[in-house]
Amino acid sequence: MRVIAGTARHLPLKTTEGMDTRPTTDRIKETLFNMLGPYLPGCRFLDLFAGSGAIGIEALSRGAEQAVFVENDERALSCIRQNLDFTRLGERARVIGCEATEAIRRLDRPGESPFDIIFMDPPYDMGWERRVAEVLTAGRLLKEDTLIIVEASLATDISWTKDMGLTVQKDKKYKTNKHIWIRKE
Repeated sequence: MRVIAGTARHLPLKTTEGMDTRPTTDRIKETLFNMLGPYLPGCRFLDLFAGSGAIGIEALSRGAEQAVFVENDERALSCIRQNLDFTRLGERARVIGCEATEAIRRLDRPGESPFDIIFMDPPYDMGWERRVAEVLTAGRLLKEDTLIIVEASLATDISWTKDMGLTVQKDKKYKTNKHIWIRKE
């Protein structure tokens, strides 16, 4: 795994061993970031279920002003910190070690700016997408034009978005998973 483009282009990234995380392949990451390109410069990026931090690091490399990484696994947190140090992007990053909905509650306080882009890659088929969206829509971290991108299994049902005042803008399918682009209605 590597950084594909930007200031940290071609730098290799560490990943955790085992099957606890599913790193997004370089090909899928490249497709995602080709679509995200115009939205990245100067944005505030939230990487939930961050794993190795590859998605947030790619965003920083391509011009995001700040990225917040949320991960609950200690080995993955160590990996994120090492990758931020190695890519020299740590000055514009913040790493939070806890469960995603708890991190959102911690971030949702006066003085904390909302996010422009929120990316989440939760464990597949466990309902995390909906739980995270419920906490996000109840708080102040979403702006009117915040883009939420969910990486999910092909079988993931997101019909609940309408009930939360959210709308699906795009549903990009790959061989084994998909990216769902969501915004406020």
